[in-house]
Amino acid sequence: MTKPNRKLSNTVLTLGFLFLYIPIISLVVYSFNESKLVTVWSGFSLKWYGALLQDDELLGAAWLSLKIGLLTACASVVIGTWAGFVLARFGRFRGFTLFAGMINAPLVIPEVIQGISLLLLFVAMEQMLGWPKGRGLVTIWIGHVMLCVSYVAIVVQSRVKELNKSLEEAALDLGATPFKVFFLITLPLISQALMSGWLLSFTLSFDDLVLSAFLSGPGSTTLPLVVFSRVRLGLNPEMNALATIFISLVSVGVIAVNRWMQRSERKRARDMQLAFAAAGAADPAPTTPLPATVRESLDTVRA
Repeated sequence: MTKPNRKLSNTVLTLGFLFLYIPIISLVVYSFNESKLVTVWSGFSLKWYGALLQDDELLGAAWLSLKIGLLTACASVVIGTWAGFVLARFGRFRGFTLFAGMINAPLVIPEVIQGISLLLLFVAMEQMLGWPKGRGLVTIWIGHVMLCVSYVAIVVQSRVKELNKSLEEAALDLGATPFKVFFLITLPLISQALMSGWLLSFTLSFDDLVLSAFLSGPGSTTLPLVVFSRVRLGLNPEMNALATIFISLVSVGVIAVNRWMQRSERKRARDMQLAFAAAGAADPAPTTPLPATVRESLDTVRA
């Protein structure tokens, strides 16, 4: 790349980052504003963080969104991992097209349509079966899982297709069952994809507004619904304080997970290099010791 092109690329990249992050930085700065007007700076103050602790509606909505997000992320990873593994490894079985279409449908169907469909379904089930009794945490959770499973399945499917099958075949040759191979070999190898899918599902669930609006009921108002209803009446400095807290927590969490994933990947690559070096040694009893993690995995598979 020539020098002018490099300067142009750096300029465009800088402008893009400024466009994305200046609003977030201004939100954090104005969360410490003493004035009630969120766009007029009148001095440094922490009073809006104190006022946030007294806002039961906002805190209750944030806690509900947090619970739904955690439940949705865990359920989506379990179901999405199974779906992604089937799409990547089972080939074109009978009904493959229908199965793949059902998994990918939430990606292309507007959330409004999904919300209306689920609302009508839950109303009909309540009339016929008596369940669910109204709408609340469970109905919102079901809707969010339906939405997030597709994202997890796509991430897992792409990761599983890139795996080296020789590792799983070696475990099978050692006498391990396919069930044991999946949990001892495959899952550790796709752990980064699972973590990515979990974080993506949590973010989508925590931020969802449309599905929550259709599937929520009295006493089950999520944070996006509360924020949206308050913004229509004017910006509130307490929301800046709450947003700053969430930005800080998410930033710390993402950095920590990223560091953990990088260390795990480096450790796994190092162990695999040592394992292949030991396996390829000319001496039938190689002097290069196997890494502890690889040795424990092989011992577990043989057992």
